[in-house]
Amino acid sequence: MSDNGPLHGVTVIDMTRVLAGPYATMVLADLGATVIKVEMPGYGDDARHFGPFVNEKSAYFSSLNRGKKSIALNLKDNEDREIFLNLLESADILVENYRAGTMEKLSLGWDVLHEKFPKLIYSAVSGFGHTGPYSDRPAYDMVVQAMGGLMSVTGHPDSGPTRVGTSIGDITAGLFGLSGILTALYDRNRTGVGIKVDVGMLDCQIAILENAIARYFASGEIPQPLGSRHPSITPFDAFSSADDYIIIAAGNDQLFLKLCETIDSPELVNDERFKTNVDRSENNGPLKIAIEEKLKLKSAEAWLSELGSAGIPCGPINNVAQAVNDAHVRERNMIIKTNDPVSGELSMAGNPIKLSGYSDPRERSPAPELDGDREEILSGLK
Repeated sequence: MSDNGPLHGVTVIDMTRVLAGPYATMVLADLGATVIKVEMPGYGDDARHFGPFVNEKSAYFSSLNRGKKSIALNLKDNEDREIFLNLLESADILVENYRAGTMEKLSLGWDVLHEKFPKLIYSAVSGFGHTGPYSDRPAYDMVVQAMGGLMSVTGHPDSGPTRVGTSIGDITAGLFGLSGILTALYDRNRTGVGIKVDVGMLDCQIAILENAIARYFASGEIPQPLGSRHPSITPFDAFSSADDYIIIAAGNDQLFLKLCETIDSPELVNDERFKTNVDRSENNGPLKIAIEEKLKLKSAEAWLSELGSAGIPCGPINNVAQAVNDAHVRERNMIIKTNDPVSGELSMAGNPIKLSGYSDPRERSPAPELDGDREEILSGLK
């Protein structure tokens, strides 16, 4: 098994900051690419100043920039600009997440760089993409969650606008950006020429609305928040047992039959209100009451054991501590560590992409200090 990732030999110039771009380049680094983070002198990535802090170093920054190298360059300074251009000579990919037009103001936009470095892949992750009437607007995760419709279908009917509990606006953009970059690498292998990858955070929010968009265009009705339940599959919800909530996802008629047998409610199978999934979805309220009447007779742990043995998709509702300490999560190497010279040992989320033939190290290189790799990077220039 190789200790080098499949992207070993690929060099990425990372001009990103905060979350969306750094998330994409972190995965590239996890997959073996050499990622050189170009940062603002004296300040660096904004995320260096976001908490929580361990020994005055941001654990947030560390969790998104492991395995990278850092050099501080002022691209308005002629000498630093020359270093930057020299880095691009041997680079495969440039990733930036500035507002549209920012790189053009520096005379480092796609058109200029493509002419000078035709094999270079240029990836731009921005709030609204590089075209369209909003392209010059700034954006943060919550802005695109709101504008993209996600907040309107999150939460409970009476909870008001609710942000998803993680920065899914940034993370989806990072992942779509990663998909675009890997596609561009494949395309370059065929053509020998780099292409531009333009990913807008708002576009990505529209792309993941899936069922909500399908329901709107099919019915003309505007989807509303439904709490924990699925809008068109029933029972597919959080249910209360004797001591805690559990998730049950009986996604077809056969699973519903097994559920009714397991909770000793055969009468539900023959109830006309619950004959089909459509019937069950239309009568979700009374069905949930009937199911919970039986679930309240036993503990969550007891029901999860019985439902699991019957092959019914189910699970506990874990808090973060329970999730990161779950035996399966640990076995899958989804909690890894770095040994940071400033912060010490830090635990963080691992790489979910498991590849045969390549190792998935339980320990990764730490995030770099600002400009901490300047000498090494400069020594490697042609």
